[in-house]
Amino acid sequence: MSTRLIELVEGLPRSRVVLLGDLMMDRYLYGNAERLSPEAPVPVLHYQKEEMRLGGAGGVAANLAALGATVRVVGVVGADEPGRQVRTRLIECGADPGTLVEAANRPTTTKVRLVGLAQHRHPQQMMRLDFEDHAPLDAEVSRRVLENLERVLPDADLLCIEDYNKGLLTPELCQAALELARDRRVPVLVDPAAISDYRKYANATALKLNKTETQKATGLPMADEAQYAAASTWLIERLNLEAAVITLDKLGAYLATRSGERRWLRTRPRHVYDVTGAGDMVLAMLAVARCAGATWSEAVALANVAGGLEVERFGSVPITPQEIIQELLSEAHERLGKQRALDRLLPELAHHRSAGKTIVFTNGCFDLIHLGHVKYFQFAKSQGDLLVVAVNTDDSIRRLKGPSRPIIEEQDRLSILEELESIDYLIRFDDDTPLRLIELVRPDVLVKGADYSKERVVGAALVESYGGRVALAPLMDGRSTSALIRRIREIEIKDARQA
Repeated sequence: MSTRLIELVEGLPRSRVVLLGDLMMDRYLYGNAERLSPEAPVPVLHYQKEEMRLGGAGGVAANLAALGATVRVVGVVGADEPGRQVRTRLIECGADPGTLVEAANRPTTTKVRLVGLAQHRHPQQMMRLDFEDHAPLDAEVSRRVLENLERVLPDADLLCIEDYNKGLLTPELCQAALELARDRRVPVLVDPAAISDYRKYANATALKLNKTETQKATGLPMADEAQYAAASTWLIERLNLEAAVITLDKLGAYLATRSGERRWLRTRPRHVYDVTGAGDMVLAMLAVARCAGATWSEAVALANVAGGLEVERFGSVPITPQEIIQELLSEAHERLGKQRALDRLLPELAHHRSAGKTIVFTNGCFDLIHLGHVKYFQFAKSQGDLLVVAVNTDDSIRRLKGPSRPIIEEQDRLSILEELESIDYLIRFDDDTPLRLIELVRPDVLVKGADYSKERVVGAALVESYGGRVALAPLMDGRSTSALIRRIREIEIKDARQA
């Protein structure tokens, strides 16, 4: 699955996505909070800096753009400075705000967060102040919104609706938008509001909602897999959906489709730092994955990864395709172990290299693993980010060292090496030298023991020719496989004489 997911992310098209939703401006006021006020038992925030970020549907727009989509945003802002900031930030992130409607009689929704830092620890949100008017839009503003939507939908691959219940997506406007999309055969993904009546989303392609929203909308419990299935089936049947995706926080997501698929896609544990923006990231990833031809299961699997990366960051921060690929590689590494065939190793290294990782390479027989080997690998890993170890096959060792070697057969040697933390990848090679493998891997750093001079290191000239370097690892006196074998033989001889 991970190989297929990586291919999907690599091939994400320049999807044309129209985003209809509640736009917001998030203001973060940072300061030190190291004392209490003498006026009341409350912390005092000593202002240090301010950040402005897109929120609400704006966060979805930024996420879509970061994933390579062409985004046209339909929504409403006020005739105020936050509204101007929303337009500016949309342009900066690569989205098109040309279809925004300015409403003179309502403010741009703005959330001001006071963020405190004490004793150089991670910033923590202390309070939030909201500026908003969530009354329904007046008829004239709604008409202009629909006109703009109608103008851009014909060129869209997909419509995303992001509803925060701020007055834009009234039942009438929501159903009119869905009808426009249906007439033009444009699929619609909806991130619904936390409301109890979902009839306004009827006939959408799919809903992406969380566990709490599902309980509120369906009135059904959400405590186990059977209940997830029942709630998602209720949504599909009552709202005539193709699919329902229910996010379950650290438990992953539950997928149900009209074709009968029912699947709980779990995710790996995360160090949750801030859940802000995770749902927006999930919606964006679902959208671009579906545009790329992903099945619903594949799209949800990718959304799990993207949402998981988001919660490890503070605030709403767009996740890039390269970050998702790196995460997929990490998950594959945990699942598949460290041993790779060449056809799998090279693409993985290419992804790591494109992310700026330094590749270190070394090779050897590594028969009878001892402390000298452990220290050698630790030195090699210290030279870069990822250590690739090429291990001689049994046949190549016999050609090099004679019929009595190796002492330990190759699969056992590889299995022992796999347990060493400093090693990231293992690959076998059967040639008499590793030169062909070095030519293919093109490491940034080539490591050999200090018992070699640089001139005698196979591949040294090649690595240096493209800007790489050679590092010679210090040796530990008396720690070698040959010395270990001699010691064993001496003990055997001594024991035999005493017997």
